[in-house]
This record gives sequence, structure tokens and C-alpha cells, in this order.
Amino acid sequence: MSAVAELKDLNAVEESARMSAGASERAIYEAVARALAERGAGGELLADVGCGVGGLWPHVRGRFTHCVGVDVVRYEELPGEIEFRHADLNAERVPLPGECADAVVSVETIEHLENPRAFVRELARIARPGGLVVLTTPNQLSFLSLLTLVFKRRFAHFQDAHYPAHLTALLEVDLRRIASECGLVEVEIVYTLRGRIVLTPLHYPRALARLAPRLCSDNLILVGRRPRR
Repeated sequence: MSAVAELKDLNAVEESARMSAGASERAIYEAVARALAERGAGGELLADVGCGVGGLWPHVRGRFTHCVGVDVVRYEELPGEIEFRHADLNAERVPLPGECADAVVSVETIEHLENPRAFVRELARIARPGGLVVLTTPNQLSFLSLLTLVFKRRFAHFQDAHYPAHLTALLEVDLRRIASECGLVEVEIVYTLRGRIVLTPLHYPRALARLAPRLCSDNLILVGRRPRR
């Protein structure tokens, strides 16, 4: 490939990445922080793969000494205390050594990628034995997404407006299978408990979301652990 073609490809990747503005909803960050806290995660290094503007770090900085953020774009809003590593996650390995991170987190990134299995293998590779791997993605089985699939023949977060940023829609069963294939154990699916009510800008009350978390959550979290030696 010529240098000009490579530059065009890189520009296209960065343009796609910037469609999300490098940020996710606060509820997603808070749910990830809860998942880490409930499982006693902490230590020296957090790897935030697909870090965007670094929105997760304020919610978890008390549990880790240092954070390395990996992304195809370095956003101006990224806090200076986060060590940044550049990588096109569709084409390159995560630029961190194996077994280096006490926890590896990826917030709303896997749906942007062409090869989710290769990506999760990388997340597992850089986690220390016993370290957590946590990733989030849109919940295709929410009430909103299921209705959208029925009436529009596509999931809620994979409409034309989301393309080409959102490429890969994954179901819970896909995530569990991928986690197992990548050697993760103690795998769980948890929910953000925040979901938009169909045809309104409103969100389900928290009490209702707790009763039906899958149907009432727009996003879900896969939590797994790299086996201890």
C-alpha cells in the first residue's frame, strides 16, 4: 500500500473514531467502576483500551496508581496523568507487554472493531494472572433494541446514523463464547441499569431497571478474569 493510501485509511479510521467524541454516558463509567469495586480490582496499573477522552479514570483512580490509555486518537481532553499509547485497534496489537495490567477495561469500543475475537485476545494477553478484563457494548437484547430490530430490521445502536462507527453487534451469547475462547474465567454479564423508554427521551426508573435489567439497560458489561497461576 502506498503512503498516500495508508494516510487516507488512517484518516478514515480517525474520522470514524471521532463520531463518538471519545466519550460514553456517565452511567456506563459508573457501572464499570462498580463492577471493579465489587470484585476487589485494584493495584498498580489500569489499561483503558479505547480510552477516548479518559472519562473512566475519574471514577476509578482511587483503585489504581497509574493508567495507560490506548486509542487511535489522542483527544485534547485526555487528562495529562493518563499515559497515552497510540494504536489502530483494527490493525495493530495493543502496545503493552503481556501480563502487565492489574485490570484491563474497554468501554464502548468492541462494537467499533472488525474482529472482536482478536481484540478480546489482546485484552486477555495484557492482563496479569488473576486480573480482571472488563468491556462494555450496546445491549442488543434491551426492549428498545428488540423493538427497533422488529420495526427497522436492525438493532438500536446500529442504525445508518451510527455507521461506520458501529460495525459489530454482539449478543450476550457471543460475548460469553468469545471470553471462553480467550481463556477467561468467572465470566459474568452485568447491566448498566440505564435504558431509554421507547419513543421518549426518558429513562426507566432505577427500581424497574433492577427488576428487569436486561430489558431496561441500553448497555451491558462483560466481566471476566484471567486465570490465576
